[in-house]
Amino acid sequence: MADRLPEALGPLLRQAQARLAAAAIDDPALDSRLIVEHFSGTTRTQAIADPNRKIDESAIAAIGDALRRRAGGEPVHRILGYREFYGLRLSLSPETLEPRPDTETLVEAMLPFVKATAEREGECRILDLGTGTGAIALALLSAVPAAIATGVDMSAGALATATRNARQLDLAGRFTALQSDWFEKVSGRYHVIAANPPYIPSEDIGNLQDEVRNFDPRLALDGGEDGLNPYRIIAADAARFLEAEGKIAVEIGHTQHNEVLEIFVAAGYLLGGAFEDLGGNDRVLVFKRTKP
Repeated sequence: MADRLPEALGPLLRQAQARLAAAAIDDPALDSRLIVEHFSGTTRTQAIADPNRKIDESAIAAIGDALRRRAGGEPVHRILGYREFYGLRLSLSPETLEPRPDTETLVEAMLPFVKATAEREGECRILDLGTGTGAIALALLSAVPAAIATGVDMSAGALATATRNARQLDLAGRFTALQSDWFEKVSGRYHVIAANPPYIPSEDIGNLQDEVRNFDPRLALDGGEDGLNPYRIIAADAARFLEAEGKIAVEIGHTQHNEVLEIFVAAGYLLGGAFEDLGGNDRVLVFKRTKP
């Protein structure tokens, strides 16, 4: 990594890709392009139309540092400081899980209900448990102008990131951050309670991909001995905060459908829908109360 990077955009992209390929990065072409474009302020079109375009020294230095970090295993979006989710650019921080496309399944699953509730009631109140970057709440707010959301997280750092994202997306007026251990400090009732909770069994954390294990916060991964503790908490306590006709939506691990279903049925809920992610894996379960 000590070799000097070229100053021209085309050769710079090729050299960046070669460095990541040598480090056995899964998709060196994509990651090198993301890094070069981000730190040089250029686009793919410019790389094609003007490959001899000169990149200034400070940008080359930043690109070199970013390539070293990526070659060392740090996820590319952690390096960039943001990730796209449901068409929104969300800032990341060390305290937040990196939002992934699988979680968009939950947004898609709940969007028709959020829209219908907002049309019928004039608003739809959403409680996003373990909000992290605010991804779920902000995606729903961006799609439904009459929706309002409270994002709950134990981490003050995560809440600061979610609040910053809401502000950057012009959604701050409809988003409230609340530091709470699950429902501990929650009040009021909501039409939707949504969560992408930690669901990895504690003993499996060490087996996760390096990019997840080493860079996503453990608080957002560890679901206890069997990975199901957060679902037990949500199922046990949600009724006090859920409107009579409200719904609960939770993301699950792809092998947890039956176990999570049993937990909620035992707590007095009916399954209102099961949704798969783009890979065909069980990803989201939606519940409603048996006695509205």
